[in-house]
Amino acid sequence: MEYLPAWMFLALTILLMAGFPVTFTLLGTSLYFGLIGFGWSFFDLLPLRIWGVMNNVTLMAVPLFVFMGVMLERSGMAEELLDTMGLLFGRLRGGLAISVVTVGALLGASTGIVGATVVTMGLLSVPTMIRRGYQKELVCGTVAASGTLGQIIPPSIVLVLLGDIVGVPVGDLFMGAVLPGMVLVGLYMIYIFFVSLFFPHLAPPIPKSELDEFFDIGLAKRVMKVLLPPLFLILAVLGSIFAGVASPTEAAAVGAVGATILTLFRGTFSIEVLRAVMLQTMKLTCMVFIILCGAAAFGLVFRGLGGDALVRGFLGGLAAQYSLWVVLAIVMGVIFIAGFFLDFIEITFIHVPVLAPVMIAFGVDPLWLCILIAVNLQTSFLTPPFGFSLFYLKAVTPPGVTTGHIYRGIVPFVILQAIGVLFVVAFPWLATWLPRAVF
Repeated sequence: MEYLPAWMFLALTILLMAGFPVTFTLLGTSLYFGLIGFGWSFFDLLPLRIWGVMNNVTLMAVPLFVFMGVMLERSGMAEELLDTMGLLFGRLRGGLAISVVTVGALLGASTGIVGATVVTMGLLSVPTMIRRGYQKELVCGTVAASGTLGQIIPPSIVLVLLGDIVGVPVGDLFMGAVLPGMVLVGLYMIYIFFVSLFFPHLAPPIPKSELDEFFDIGLAKRVMKVLLPPLFLILAVLGSIFAGVASPTEAAAVGAVGATILTLFRGTFSIEVLRAVMLQTMKLTCMVFIILCGAAAFGLVFRGLGGDALVRGFLGGLAAQYSLWVVLAIVMGVIFIAGFFLDFIEITFIHVPVLAPVMIAFGVDPLWLCILIAVNLQTSFLTPPFGFSLFYLKAVTPPGVTTGHIYRGIVPFVILQAIGVLFVVAFPWLATWLPRAVF
């Protein structure tokens, strides 16, 4: 019985690797080991745990943020942003790639939906960049990595989920993620700048004649037209949280309404669009919550069988023999490797509830730990064989772009994300300064 939690975790891992659906694997493993450990009384505990999940007010922000993101994706705002930013940065070598990073950051702060961002930018920017002579690997890596910025730049669904699981206020996490998100944006831009500087044939500038035509038609007016709507939404959502006017759930509702108003003003709103947005929101929300219920059942059994004590004893032995930094490196390594095989929701609901309480018991700042995990989880979208950004991008790229181009292109950006994690480890104030300066 002592090692029953370890067998439970091993069984879950094997079944997931075998390709069984995540929700049924979580629930099935929980029911089997729950019956072994607790007998039939387990079924008296399980409904209360699931009811506690469904009754959680903080998690109401998830469908609202999803609605906001899907509505903005349908509004057509991304197309104008990409077109205008590409011409604005066109004088620079690598300017189109830098504009994709900029738009990815803006869409991340506006929507937080990685799939929608990658698909939209893949459809619009990949053919244009290839036509202008950009290397296919650089194009694919830039688009895939920029699309994942919505994972760390608030408002982010993963931050809402992490805050609920670890017990850190979501508003603090939103503020704590701002500087690490900007660090990643800066790392991407610096990399693109130096690649285009030393290898100019990989990222040539836009021809001067085309740029002159653009700059003659009212640059300031066009830039303000495409920048003001997302900035308005970012200010409405994050500003209301940072100012203490609204809770994250209330701010998510503001964002959902704001995205609808922007779509209405752009003239792209219709009953058909609203119906499609609501249907997509329902599907994504159901997926998140059904996995959450399975994870809640798994956590109930794992802790009830003494799994947290088993993990704490193992990591505590490592901390005593080596140091807490070694333990932190192992925890971050486990999450990073899990990202090759699982998506961020599965890792958040399976690994974080097991590892985070142990690290906090060792004295690690929970706010800092959550931001570290969030930056680390971002790599799960890019790491093959199951990186979702890679699937999204492959589905919308032209025939000449192969899977090999995409896989080779994301390697430098995965390394840059790992460097971003090291920055947050080396400088904890990147995650903690802003929340504590405001509050």
